[in-house]
Amino acid sequence: MAPDKQKKLIIVSAPSGAGKTTIVKHLLSCFPDLAFSVSATTRAIRAGEVHGKDYFFISELEFKERIESGDLLEWEEVYKGTFYGTLKSEVDRLMNKGFNVIFDVDVVGGLNIKKEYGENALSVFVSPPSVADLEFRLNNRKTDSAETIRKRIEKAQWELGFAPEFDYILVNDSLDKAKIEIEEKVADFLN
Repeated sequence: MAPDKQKKLIIVSAPSGAGKTTIVKHLLSCFPDLAFSVSATTRAIRAGEVHGKDYFFISELEFKERIESGDLLEWEEVYKGTFYGTLKSEVDRLMNKGFNVIFDVDVVGGLNIKKEYGENALSVFVSPPSVADLEFRLNNRKTDSAETIRKRIEKAQWELGFAPEFDYILVNDSLDKAKIEIEEKVADFLN
């Protein structure tokens, strides 16, 4: 069964720590016809994460096999040896169940999904108020080493350059304000 091309996609991308996961969870709580596309990754599972709910945790070898077989809508080697991607089968499954689909993906992946779905997709870039604020947030998460945080900040500075390519830039300087703003934007897009 081919996926329903009339269903819409909401793509939420941001540098690590900008608040995209929080924004996505908020949107899922607001829109019952919105379903989350679980990404695949080769990174190690973190405490509290669940395979198939937070990510599909797969080996680097399996991920590369899926790239070769064309099973991924988009993918990227975000850090050396650490791949993230979107399984076509997951998106098709959700659309076939009648859902609009929301993605929590890296910046390059988000732009690739937008290219694939065009006007049926709303691409949202969640921006931190500043790089200093982003570094503060990453340090407060206490999930990464100082070296990992340094790499994330370097990558974030590069990713911020892609913001103008997205349909909408959401500056997350106040989470409450950002939630209201994105909720209105998504409601308009879905209707």
